[in-house]
Amino acid sequence: AMVFAQEISMGSMKVRQPVPSAEIDYLDPFVLLHHAQHYFGEDLNLSDEGVGPHPHRGFAPVTFMYKGGIHHRDSRGNSQTVGAGGTQWMHAGMGIVHSERPTEPEQELIQMWINTPAQHKMDQPYYHPLSKEETPFYISEDGKITLNVIAGELSGIKGPIPTFTAINAATVYTQKGGKLFIPLPASHNCFLYLLDGKMMINEEAEARQYYFTVFNNDSDGITIEALEDTRAFLMSGEPIGEKITAQGPFVMNNETQIMEAYRDYRMGKMGVLIEE
Repeated sequence: AMVFAQEISMGSMKVRQPVPSAEIDYLDPFVLLHHAQHYFGEDLNLSDEGVGPHPHRGFAPVTFMYKGGIHHRDSRGNSQTVGAGGTQWMHAGMGIVHSERPTEPEQELIQMWINTPAQHKMDQPYYHPLSKEETPFYISEDGKITLNVIAGELSGIKGPIPTFTAINAATVYTQKGGKLFIPLPASHNCFLYLLDGKMMINEEAEARQYYFTVFNNDSDGITIEALEDTRAFLMSGEPIGEKITAQGPFVMNNETQIMEAYRDYRMGKMGVLIEE
């Protein structure tokens, strides 16, 4: 399946959202993908832009940076800036309040919401920043494709960020003509999203900018061939197989748990974030 990521408005910012969408409600364990490209005016105070303090519970909101940088602060005392090529991986667990502010006027990023299994939804939160320099990578034999592996294992390279369930995550940079077979478990739900450029996938389907391709669970990997210089984002994950209820900033298993999350947030149980 191939889905074009339509633009939606989030406050003053526009983002592309292929999932959830009319075509794909949930690709277990991937709840949501936002591709944001934003230019903040030179005269704006960047520490007031981006996303102010807000809570999460029950999943991992993860930010993959392509341009610019983001300053993350949260109610557990974490404060970290990650630039282009870096990743901010947060397991919200039982609850955390965080903010994400741009550090440069131009910004491009992908934010993913990755579900956490029920037995770990109320774990203590943890936050794992990863710089571009700390991210291991694989280069294809033709030298034209680079996989920066953030989590899981792809093409023999292990990503440093730990996850509760089997998740593979990589940013993909290709030069025109580059070709690569990437082994992936057939049991995983897998997608490839193109930030720009054009690719031939499995030697049959042509994917273009802003297209989100979901693979059938019937092969031991995917073949990509760059028809242009392309930046793409690849994830695969073992399905958790639990019913989810996603509402506002929370991803839980039922409505009651959503109500409890709102109550706990209002009571201050997820902590308080005061941005200095």
